[in-house]
Amino acid sequence: MNKPAYPLEHYAIFKQLLRWSILVIPIAIVIGSIVAFFLWLLGWAVHYRFSHPWLLFLLPFAGVIIHFIYQFAGKSSEKGNNLIMEEIHQPGGGVPWQMAPVVLITTVITHLFGGSAGREGTAVQIGGSMAALFGTWFKLEKADLQLVLTAGVAAGFGAVFGTPVTGTLFALEVLSIGQIKYDALLPALIASLIADVTVSAWGVHHTAYHIDVLAKTPSLFSNYINFDLLLLAKVIFASALFGLASYAFSILVHGIKTFFNNLFSRKWLIPFLGGLIIIGLTYLLGKPDYLSLGIDAQYPGAITIPSAFHTGGSDIWSWFWKTIFTTLTLGTGFKGGEVTPLFYIGATLGNTLSILLNAPVSLFAALGFVAVFAGATNTPLACTFMGIELFGGEHALLFAVACFTTYFFSGHTGIYSSQRIAVPKIFDASFIDEKSLSEAAKRRGYFHQKFSKYQFGLKRKDQLE
Repeated sequence: MNKPAYPLEHYAIFKQLLRWSILVIPIAIVIGSIVAFFLWLLGWAVHYRFSHPWLLFLLPFAGVIIHFIYQFAGKSSEKGNNLIMEEIHQPGGGVPWQMAPVVLITTVITHLFGGSAGREGTAVQIGGSMAALFGTWFKLEKADLQLVLTAGVAAGFGAVFGTPVTGTLFALEVLSIGQIKYDALLPALIASLIADVTVSAWGVHHTAYHIDVLAKTPSLFSNYINFDLLLLAKVIFASALFGLASYAFSILVHGIKTFFNNLFSRKWLIPFLGGLIIIGLTYLLGKPDYLSLGIDAQYPGAITIPSAFHTGGSDIWSWFWKTIFTTLTLGTGFKGGEVTPLFYIGATLGNTLSILLNAPVSLFAALGFVAVFAGATNTPLACTFMGIELFGGEHALLFAVACFTTYFFSGHTGIYSSQRIAVPKIFDASFIDEKSLSEAAKRRGYFHQKFSKYQFGLKRKDQLE
């Protein structure tokens, strides 16, 4: 009689858990420690600029410095998050360890001089490069290295926002649209949790957000369902607009980069001109609210992400101007991330829509906060859990509705061009052959036709000869 396989199977499960814990925990502690230092340094840079506003005038020169740092010290790292995603999909040239210090330094420079960028990209690149470095030291096989890189992404994301579950799901979901591979679930969860705990152990804290308690309003169907149908309809309508905002952001950030790369042969001129445009826009609008992260207020009454959760805490076009400032910053070569600006765009757009739709302000700010991010990264499941981790589970249904609706309406676009399309959002013959967002962009001309300088009647010197 054959012996049951269950004891052997559970022994293998325990052995794998122990192995991944021993492997991932030290990596996560290092990533969490670097992210904690990065967050502390970033906070110092932002507040130092607050007290020295003249630093904004040096933004063009800061952009040139960032350009040459990447040229001489981190040229292979310039692909950023896309390089890490490509290495997870198909290991090749590797992720250089220089990526972590280079992106950390250049992101702090961007914020010190007023660039409108985020921090998630930096944290993810820190996580990926440190995971790759440990993978080299441990001489991991190809399959194990892919899992360790995924865990590094989870650790960086979970640590920078204080959302370990979201970090885990983000690392699994962001790789391919419409598909989640659960083989990295265990190491990603361990890494994200340990990195988040490490950041807290260093005494670095995250911004707390709050949704006001909603009054129960009786309706025709109150005796049969436990939520407001009219509110749900407003959420769906707003989420479609959140999706269009995600779409616009993704198109602009890639399109601006393509346009300026075609326009200038001397690439250092791109961040210099980008810095000048940002300075001009800041003084044209008469306020610095759309610079840097947008979390802390430079002066009383400034428009920030926290202020967007209150009535009157946002202008009607704040989301639009933050989109312009951030896409110009990132599209002209400054470094950082897209996610915190996407939070700002979503929260302020939610604030505006709450007024137009006569809906709860803090709720719609929270929905926009997570939904615009979901549309731009194509990670609706991770962003649903982000809403729960940041705002509580009371409105979990609305978070899910907002994130998945936005995901659909953002189309086949996103801020990560190396993201693969495993399952298209639209089952149509014109979409099924596309393997990645970059391929989708080329086939449909999102970036190359709409923003190429040939469209603007300009030709490069080598085309004229």
